[in-house]
Amino acid sequence: MLHAAIAIEDKIVPKECEMCKDGKKIDFEIAMAFQPIVNLRTFDYYGYEALVRGSKGESAGEVFKHVNDENRYHFDQSCRTKAIETATSLNLEHFLSINFMPNAVYEPARCIQSTLKVAKKYAFPLDKIVFEFTETEEILDKSHLVGIVEDYQKRGFMTAIDDFGAGYSGIGLLCDVSVDIVKLDRELIKNINSDPRRQRIMRSIYDLLEPLVKRIVIEGVETEDELACLYRMGYRYFQGYLFAKPGFETLPKVDFAKLRNLLGEKRYYKK
Repeated sequence: MLHAAIAIEDKIVPKECEMCKDGKKIDFEIAMAFQPIVNLRTFDYYGYEALVRGSKGESAGEVFKHVNDENRYHFDQSCRTKAIETATSLNLEHFLSINFMPNAVYEPARCIQSTLKVAKKYAFPLDKIVFEFTETEEILDKSHLVGIVEDYQKRGFMTAIDDFGAGYSGIGLLCDVSVDIVKLDRELIKNINSDPRRQRIMRSIYDLLEPLVKRIVIEGVETEDELACLYRMGYRYFQGYLFAKPGFETLPKVDFAKLRNLLGEKRYYKK
């Protein structure tokens, strides 16, 4: 499989492998939308997640119709590049979350080179990049995923499990993969303010994750009552339509003054 090798940071890595060399380039254009992740400890932005879109704003679902085994590698690489390029043009100063596809990474040290190159080109700090992999993508080789995460963390990147609670591996994945951030799927918190069963589950998840990871992010928050219930449990990092919908090639703003007033209301602290 290996044609040659080059030394990168004192490590021998493949110069080119068959999958990268022979994989098809994508024959469609992509763009990025951005959705804020808020920090309600400080009532400020934590970061923005880059979400792939078509060049005219078509949904991610429409874009993924064109992704297959032959172009998966180049699609994954193109998304990383486009996310950093666009974030830089928008003067993003917070964390940038980029989704990546573990099954498209054949050799971590080699496949990360284009990301390092574009980050250097735009002077985007590596420690401001979070690589998210979704739990809804079936991991074909867990040891390979562990290797990717460890390689990225050594280079200064943050790593995250996305859509946790809605995918293949669940708690078992946390036993093997040591990530910095866990993002909890909306299915866990939908209408949680009126669902005692979900409340018990989310309290237990908080107690489990809080000592294990640097950040727990709740995704898909849509109502004030959902937010208040989760805030009362101790959760402080959130993402969802309540704060802002994804903005096509823009960084949507959040009304933090409104959130301060909302969470300060006594009615949200009744047991």
